[in-house]
Amino acid sequence: MPQRSKPRPPRVGSENVNTALAHLRLSWLLNHFPPLLIWTLYVFVNGFVTIALLALLAVISETPFVFPSLGPTAYLFFFSPMGRSSSPRNAILGHAIGLACGYGAFWVAGLEHGAPNFHDGVYLPRILSAALSLAFTGAFMVLLRVNHPPAGATTLIVALGILSTPYYLIVIEIAVVLLTAQAFVINRMAGLPYPLWQSAKVDEGES
Repeated sequence: MPQRSKPRPPRVGSENVNTALAHLRLSWLLNHFPPLLIWTLYVFVNGFVTIALLALLAVISETPFVFPSLGPTAYLFFFSPMGRSSSPRNAILGHAIGLACGYGAFWVAGLEHGAPNFHDGVYLPRILSAALSLAFTGAFMVLLRVNHPPAGATTLIVALGILSTPYYLIVIEIAVVLLTAQAFVINRMAGLPYPLWQSAKVDEGES
């Protein structure tokens, strides 16, 4: 009688998570829990740890090491770590482009002369600053092949005057570097060949 082939073990929809589970010898979890739940918990735990550490650093140093656009960057690091948009190069340079364009637009619109008061509502200089910052950020990311969508949020944070002093811009970029370093350590510990700088994988829309 022909031997029956062994049933394949359950797998998560993400090859990255499958690799991580195998490396950490946790593949047995897939025999007890739905694969989608395991994938969800993987992203949840890593996102929680990385942002919590930065938030703790922000509290200790009393500096804004946590800001909104770090959230989508952390998500990319652990949802699709091998994508080019998730690489250290694109994350670090993408946010740097956003910061530079946001600060430039902030000055062009004349918002540097006073602290923003959002109770005043939306007015022409703020509209100009926001539009210019996002337009230039997108254009430079395409031109320089630095695809990192969360940088679009970073540039608006600066252009709208939420965090716009040169000191805060440096802190923001340091926070991006720290988050990227955490992602590198976690992904490598999980057995993923996360790149030191640039991913070989091409994102959709790039050539």
